[in-house]
Amino acid sequence: MKKFTIPFFILILLNLSCETKIESTAQVEQWHEVELVFNAEGNYQNPYTDVEFWVEFTGPDNEKLIRPGFWYQGQVWKVRFASPTDSGNWHWTSHASNQADKGLNGKTGTLAAGPYTGNNPLIARGLLRMSPGKRNMVHADGSPFLMIGDTPWALPWRGTYESVAEYAENRQARGFNTALLMSVQPDREAVGPRSRIEEGGFDVAFEDLKDGHINQPNPEYFQYFDSLRNILINHGIVPVFQPVFHGFGWKGKNVLGKDMNAAEYARFCRYLLARYGAKPAIWLVGADSDGSNVGVKEGGEEFEKWDAYQQPTGLHYSPFDSEKPSWWNRPEEFVPHLNRVSQDQDWLDFQWCQTGHGGDHQLYKVALMYDNKPTKAVANGEPTYEGIRDSANGAGWWQGNEAWLQFTSGGTMGVVYGAGGLWNWKHSAEETGWPDWANSKASWKEAIQLPGAVYVGYMGKALKDLNITDIEKHPELAGGQLCLAKPGKLYIVYLPDGGEVAVKNLPSRISVKWFDPKKGEFVAEHTGQVSQDVYQSPVQGPSVLIIQNQL
Repeated sequence: MKKFTIPFFILILLNLSCETKIESTAQVEQWHEVELVFNAEGNYQNPYTDVEFWVEFTGPDNEKLIRPGFWYQGQVWKVRFASPTDSGNWHWTSHASNQADKGLNGKTGTLAAGPYTGNNPLIARGLLRMSPGKRNMVHADGSPFLMIGDTPWALPWRGTYESVAEYAENRQARGFNTALLMSVQPDREAVGPRSRIEEGGFDVAFEDLKDGHINQPNPEYFQYFDSLRNILINHGIVPVFQPVFHGFGWKGKNVLGKDMNAAEYARFCRYLLARYGAKPAIWLVGADSDGSNVGVKEGGEEFEKWDAYQQPTGLHYSPFDSEKPSWWNRPEEFVPHLNRVSQDQDWLDFQWCQTGHGGDHQLYKVALMYDNKPTKAVANGEPTYEGIRDSANGAGWWQGNEAWLQFTSGGTMGVVYGAGGLWNWKHSAEETGWPDWANSKASWKEAIQLPGAVYVGYMGKALKDLNITDIEKHPELAGGQLCLAKPGKLYIVYLPDGGEVAVKNLPSRISVKWFDPKKGEFVAEHTGQVSQDVYQSPVQGPSVLIIQNQL
């Protein structure tokens, strides 16, 4: 697969410390992130907490967008912006809670928009948003975005430029387009060298996280994270930003998300939005919990209020939906839920269940979530990680089968894969520090070679050219088999054991394709008039039938 070679970002350095009026007009490309750089005149004890800063953009047809700014380092503040238009001017004005600071407040300028000239489809198609029917994600141009997700959770504080580039190249080649990330190492009691390469080491995002707060950011950490994020996007991979984890965390050492200050959490959500929201992003405001932690609601509302592009925001739950899993050995921590907290909130776009790491296919969760109202997009955000605890656990084709089962059972937003050793970004197979149930005898480098990821990636290959936007469950059209359809237009049937299937209510002229999900290839194709009701798979084993209207 072709690598993208666009630059990390365009830096627009404007002389903002002199005149309030900026006479020059800078050229920008549609959906390509640009920066405005500001130099504060005031001296602040804690710039991160003491000043609110934003820029209002007014574009063609008087369209208005507001982008929050963020403290970069020293006296420097930045605003990142992407023009949603390919022509016309965007006039901007800066605002700060300290109106007396003339370095931040009252600056003006103009950006002249033009067409995007790069070769990254993520940028060319525009930022993400929810589909009209809320079942899927789409780009700004309306093209579908089926999530093929991976879980390198610890990448932000353990990855290096070199290792993340290797990871991203591997995942791009395998068909992944999304990466779930803990934005910060969330364990208050985790100890180790401040290092991305030493055994047991990790970089630190907030100096006071160990004390139960996130008010003292480390500028160098987030500058490094900027580059890691850009490496992912330049390889066609959308980051999923989780602010502060709520569940197990990294090593299970008193994770801060369980006991957050709501205002601090909301501020950090806004900071992430300011820093990373002008490129493709997904916001995971709650993770590995029951969805009701202090700060989750406030964080979700902050994304809703300040995200001018309205990129998707959602929740990822623990495996405790209605009853305690048989493998759970801490009953005092069992908190039942139904994967539908905040279902009626405007800020919530998607719900991700979790089936845990027991190596079984639990399809009832996405099936129930699919039926919840109002409609939110659904996926299984954490199936059994390949090789976790035991090299045979969830291994190989189990992962491909899981992906197709979950997708056709109602998880139409997409699928998520995980691997032991990768999620915690282990530097070596022998690195210690995790409980047995969460560990694996594999490094991140070894984990990205596990075969299950290949089968998951094949789903993207099978569905690449299909308009799956707002596709729905229709088992009644396939004799009760696992079937997604846009009746009269598109039918996707998954047969876990192959065999035959009767499909009803087809248009008169169709194309019929059979996809082998284990080999990752189409094995038969026919176009013409409907001449039969029953379709027999030519594959000996798992099969995917795709029927499209050809009129």
